[in-house]
Amino acid sequence: MTTPLVEIKQLKKYFPVKKGILGTKKSFVKAVDDVSFSIKKGETFGLVGESGCGKSTTGRLLTRLLEPSDGEIYFENNKLSELNEEQLRRIRKDFQMIFQDPYASLNPRMKVKNIINEPLIIHGYDKKKSLSRVKELLEVVGLNSYHAERYPHEFSGGQRQRIGIARALAVNPKLIIADEPVSALDVSIQAQILNLLKRLQKEFDLTYLFIAHDLSVVEHISDRVGVMYLGKIVEIADKTELYKNPQHPYTKSLLSAVPIPNPKLKRERIVLKGDIPSPANPPNGCTFHTRCPFAMEICKKSVPEFTKIGVGHYAACHLINE
Repeated sequence: MTTPLVEIKQLKKYFPVKKGILGTKKSFVKAVDDVSFSIKKGETFGLVGESGCGKSTTGRLLTRLLEPSDGEIYFENNKLSELNEEQLRRIRKDFQMIFQDPYASLNPRMKVKNIINEPLIIHGYDKKKSLSRVKELLEVVGLNSYHAERYPHEFSGGQRQRIGIARALAVNPKLIIADEPVSALDVSIQAQILNLLKRLQKEFDLTYLFIAHDLSVVEHISDRVGVMYLGKIVEIADKTELYKNPQHPYTKSLLSAVPIPNPKLKRERIVLKGDIPSPANPPNGCTFHTRCPFAMEICKKSVPEFTKIGVGHYAACHLINE
């Protein structure tokens, strides 16, 4: 069996909430709560769910931009929590991040050449070759070498995201965490960026963690998909299997909202009742039971275990065992 490039085991991230006059810590926001999954080398793992479900926090934990409250992260069998600062700095060049907002993720006071060159400087790239490397990266992502002398405000949103992709590619990473990289772009530009990411994956043998809330985008680019709800993963499956045979009620409701590009076909819309519970005070048992149309008494008391449904298909729902 091939060892996965990335393996996450029972990952948790709790943010303390200060209450009272003295600011004592009395509760926690459970942004990521007992999440486990793996990513094989060369594949794209899509992570989907509503806003606030913990997708972006999971990506930031993986890159160690945030420290986990509990759980383990393995990258090429290296347990990241056991690495010292120098070891972590060396291995960090192997996983880079593309951020959601191409306007906020680029320093407006730096020229493009300096933005892309920054990771090269940090990781000790040859200074004499850095400028040629920057120009090469710009052309790889569909821009021109003379764009290196411009500032971010001189570019459109799609062009800025290409600059962000070039920066992520600068130090030849093995894994790229793409945190909703197309959600702030026009639909036509989204398609260009997605096709660019797929081309770069083949060209540079990249592995992606692709975070998004748009399931049609995830279907286009992903190999496997994990569905998150309120800090937990509720279903994981191969892309084709998940879209044809969803098992968790939450996954079914998400897929029912995806438009069908055929006016003659109709899909039954599953509308969930109520609001998403607060991650600072999640429900007991299955966190989805307050909105689930099929909730049973056991759902209110017991947390469902991940059950194997088919090859590579798992879901955490009491209905599956009925």
